[in-house]
Amino acid sequence: MEDKKMRIRVNLQIFIFLIIFYLTKQMEVYSILMLFAIVHELGHLICGILMGLRVNTMQIMPFGVSVYFEDYSHTYLYKKIIIAIAGPLTNFIIVLIGGYLEWSEIVIYSNVLIGAFNLIPIYPLDGGRILKYIIGIKQTKQYAEDIVHRISNILIIFLTAISSIGVMLLHNIAIVIILVYLWVMVISENKKYRLKKRVYGVMKYNVQE
Repeated sequence: MEDKKMRIRVNLQIFIFLIIFYLTKQMEVYSILMLFAIVHELGHLICGILMGLRVNTMQIMPFGVSVYFEDYSHTYLYKKIIIAIAGPLTNFIIVLIGGYLEWSEIVIYSNVLIGAFNLIPIYPLDGGRILKYIIGIKQTKQYAEDIVHRISNILIIFLTAISSIGVMLLHNIAIVIILVYLWVMVISENKKYRLKKRVYGVMKYNVQE
């Protein structure tokens, strides 16, 4: 059997973010967020490996690293839930350890931000994945995708309104960048969702025929 090698890809958007944070003199903040976003993803990675999964691809993203496992679509839902929780849990463990050892506030706040941000139930963030998998335990995959799709679109609009207020009060460009990044993810997932809906519709039509 051929031994597949893990692939590493770089999302070119990262260079745009690097330039923006450099020009706005927030490279230190970005570097710290990137560091603990990578630690966050290591939580997913280690948890997946412990559950017997093999890494297929690692992609360097503007806010961390995304890990893709082989045959993940065939993995039991309870395993997917645990793997999704492992990332934010890693950040919150660092918060507890850092608080006990009196680490710097930026380390504590960065991990709180990354852990909480990823638990927002917007797909494909960890919170969206967890919600989808939990619903999928009792309902069909299509139903779970429908619910998560609606929640994701409602929340992104709500977060945009809240973030707009935050930008006016704090004058922090980082909020705008993160919000744009969220919108890009949601729009991309919406396109995939519409494609899946058409596929489900064709399959249903063929079954009826």
